[in-house]
Amino acid sequence: MPTAILTGQPVPGSSIEGDLRALGFEVRPATDAAHAETLLARVPEEDRVAVVDARFVGHVHALRLALTDPRFALAAIPGAVSARAAGRQALTRAMAREHSATGTDAVPGAGDGTAVVVDGLADRITAALDADGADVHRPALGSLVAAVPADPQARNEARQAVAAVDEEAVRLKSAVKSGDGLFTTYCISPYSRYIARWCARRGLTPNQVTTASLLTALIAAGCAATGTRAGFVAAGVLLIASFVLDCTDGQLARYSLQYSTLGAWLDATFDRAKEFAFYAGLALGATHGGTDDVWALALAAMVLQTTRHMVDFAFIEAQQDADATSAAAPTAALSERLDGVGWSVWVRRVIILPIGERWAMIALLTALTTPRVTFCALLAWMAFATLYTTAGRVLRSVTRKARRTDRAAQALADLADNGPVVQLLVRLVPATGPRVAPLAAALGTAAVVLAAWSWGPSWWVVLLAGLYTLCAAEAVSRPLTGPLDWLVPPLFRAGEYGTVLVLAATSGVNGVLPAAFGLVAAVAYHHYDTVYRIRGNAGAPPAWLVRATGGHEGRTLLVTVLAALLTAPQFEVALTALAVAVAVLVLAESIRFWVAAHQGGAPAVHDEGETA
Repeated sequence: MPTAILTGQPVPGSSIEGDLRALGFEVRPATDAAHAETLLARVPEEDRVAVVDARFVGHVHALRLALTDPRFALAAIPGAVSARAAGRQALTRAMAREHSATGTDAVPGAGDGTAVVVDGLADRITAALDADGADVHRPALGSLVAAVPADPQARNEARQAVAAVDEEAVRLKSAVKSGDGLFTTYCISPYSRYIARWCARRGLTPNQVTTASLLTALIAAGCAATGTRAGFVAAGVLLIASFVLDCTDGQLARYSLQYSTLGAWLDATFDRAKEFAFYAGLALGATHGGTDDVWALALAAMVLQTTRHMVDFAFIEAQQDADATSAAAPTAALSERLDGVGWSVWVRRVIILPIGERWAMIALLTALTTPRVTFCALLAWMAFATLYTTAGRVLRSVTRKARRTDRAAQALADLADNGPVVQLLVRLVPATGPRVAPLAAALGTAAVVLAAWSWGPSWWVVLLAGLYTLCAAEAVSRPLTGPLDWLVPPLFRAGEYGTVLVLAATSGVNGVLPAAFGLVAAVAYHHYDTVYRIRGNAGAPPAWLVRATGGHEGRTLLVTVLAALLTAPQFEVALTALAVAVAVLVLAESIRFWVAAHQGGAPAVHDEGETA
């Protein structure tokens, strides 16, 4: 149970003890600094502990932000400081030093006359933590009040300031993610925040809401798979309902500060599962409702979306550790100027087709048109959005002369997903000549995909898959620190996924495409999981998993050999078996890792993920 050590002289009429108990703290008053230090030592190391000034006046939500957020080892507001287990030693050192530094300040009438004053102890501890260089989180309070008045007049003024603010309205507003898309901001969040509050008051957790969103989307996919107009209408309605719940889980986490490592992973993973399941449902519905086979379009949508997301992830990883002294790109400065024009912000957010706009379009077109129309419209908009965002990021990269860090280079190498063949080639062939990582990756990708398109399943494609592997080895033979090296991972995704798509589409057997869809979905999950591990500072998946799944080049080589060697029906069986094997491996390892991280007390996170 978390413990709050209340320091200083009690103030008549103060609600601080009740507020702390309402937040789940056991309150222990300290008579002096030595007593506070003793109480701190008695709190179990794994429990959260807070030091709060008894004179504190402010909103309960201000205390909640500072004392209960699980994401930060240390947090403070005026009059209060808290520490999780990870920040406990720093807090103990700061309190001990503050005790010894103020040990000459005695208060009369305190027994032997040696008790140390504790008024302002929380703020002095915070200052000591800052002096030590500790990372103390200070939540943005906005209009919320957090103060330690020094006299009755200041206390009355602080109480009036508290009464003048609608705390619940502030809390509800802060539950909504900043930077949401147009559809989410104006069509979902105005009421989903109230659903989040309803869930919080009934003790529901964000993970439960996330699971409800997944189940709703899976039912929507099942409705789409019926191939009837009623099924398509129901699917569209349920998809929007799933998205409402998808927004609600994040708002619930922010409203009640229920952040967790497991929750961030579930939220991000389920988003992809929901969307890909709906694509499969639409493809099944088109087949059941007539003779229209849109599995190639469904697979193309998944390939394009995953490749586009990899562009986003790789660019962010490359940029976030760029040398701070690097000059800002002119394109970035232009973007900042456009941000000052309200309408341009919304236009750009719509252009990039965030998840809110994407799901709204899919739901509407599913209900009113056919699966083919839905996929064609989705592919057209996603292609434009991908070109728009990629072009802008390329311009930023070439105009901003930033130096990438070793951490960023390692993150890009992990995202590349190089298998044992590429790793062996890199060791055997020393890197020589100019740095051409993006060019080599682009050449290899274009060669193998165009070969598959031109010749279909054949040994010529196997030969070009070998060239793809050589180009991949050349691309990663040096650390990925160049200005455009962040393009390498998405190019590898396009090469591997595109090859599977084209070979399946040209096989001449309808069942090959659903098998290919399953294979790409399993591999895409592996690549998304790698992203979430890197974002959570957990590193890449274990080396044995990369070796067991072959890496991007190993799977590409294997698929091309299977396509050339087997008949189309046999190729379908082989792809299905490969999809099942990859899915079992990556899912088992992913679930094991994230559950163990959650149970092991990994730092809580809240990954905002894709713009909603």
